[in-house]
Amino acid sequence: MTSETPVARHDPGAFDLARDAAPGLPLTLVEQWRASGRTAADARRLLGSHVTTGFSVVSDSAGLTKLSRSLGLLEVLALIDGPKRVLHAYGTGAGGRAVGVWAADNAQLFHPASTDAGTLLSALLRAQDEIGRTCRIRVGIGVHHGDYYDLDGGLYGAEADAIEHLAENDTEGGEIAITEAVAERLPADHGFVLRRKDGQDGPLGAVYRVLDGPRAGDAAPPADGWYPIPYPEAFYEDLLRLDPQDAGLAATLAEKHLRERTVVLVERGEAGGEDGADVPEVTLLRGLDLSARMRETGLRLLPGEGAVEVKVAGPLAIYLFDDPGPAVPFALGLRAALAEAGMTCRVGLDSGPVLSGRTPDGGRDLAGAPVNQASKMAQDLAPPGAVCLSEAVAAHADLGGFTLVRHTVSGVDMTFYQG
Repeated sequence: MTSETPVARHDPGAFDLARDAAPGLPLTLVEQWRASGRTAADARRLLGSHVTTGFSVVSDSAGLTKLSRSLGLLEVLALIDGPKRVLHAYGTGAGGRAVGVWAADNAQLFHPASTDAGTLLSALLRAQDEIGRTCRIRVGIGVHHGDYYDLDGGLYGAEADAIEHLAENDTEGGEIAITEAVAERLPADHGFVLRRKDGQDGPLGAVYRVLDGPRAGDAAPPADGWYPIPYPEAFYEDLLRLDPQDAGLAATLAEKHLRERTVVLVERGEAGGEDGADVPEVTLLRGLDLSARMRETGLRLLPGEGAVEVKVAGPLAIYLFDDPGPAVPFALGLRAALAEAGMTCRVGLDSGPVLSGRTPDGGRDLAGAPVNQASKMAQDLAPPGAVCLSEAVAAHADLGGFTLVRHTVSGVDMTFYQG
């Protein structure tokens, strides 16, 4: 552990892991799928009772890269907390509920189909005004009305994936982008100024930018408690006290909450080529089944002491080790076991100060530069089947079979070992 605030020069992906807003795996549903005939009819039957219709509201930050170049982890977490608190207040005030756990810089809300589209957009416009006035970073927001699968509190399915992709990749700070299905639910005299986004037509149809329109009341509605924080409550209470200009308090909180650990981040490949793979419901359940099998394999190989599973969500699995020594053989063993089960994966390992602990919902989560480094190596730079060790981990590993590689990402040089 360090007594100084760790300073990491984060890049655009630093706080942006896939499906950050999703909860854990819906294991009961996976077991039902395994016990069925695993046909398209079985998939539709099992998922049919989980269909929900309404508005999915997804946000993603903009401008974080520049501001986080010289900030420590706690200061960055304080930066991304502000917009999430504002969006949660206005979103729940308009009748929405938070979806999943709002890890990294993402947030997601679900509003039932009975929600008035104009009321929702008025609340989001006011939220964007408030974020612009009080926060140092802005967020882009995507809104879609459609059908989703509500599985253990997370929204799944093609439409859920598409609006997440839109918000994360095709919105700018301060923007509200709505799909054709939302625009169609506005009355003729709605009063909103919409402009079609050129080149954005896709699986959700035409996309429109909300340029102006009626706002919700000036006063922010009372928030329905905290948003679903990805932190231990004690840490979050301290984070709310943090003044980014108070370096002394930041150092004190870093000393209190951060610990030197080794992160193992695994991304499994998608399976394909099987019968029924062109049926969306089958694809969804097979993906969940593969994630459950990855989780079972990881838990079987995990050492009894000094290591924990942080979470398995979608194609990602994250583990935390007290020391780097046992982490490398675990990663190599997991890669081999998954390959034997017909799954490819990419693995990244890094060591350094991290924040980790139980979240209020009983799960675990993790933040810190080692997560970002492991993610960058595994998700962005490694070929399928590779295990990547940062220099900090490599210093404690047998490097037989590993090769030193160098990459430049967003102007930042990265050196690590790949094997």
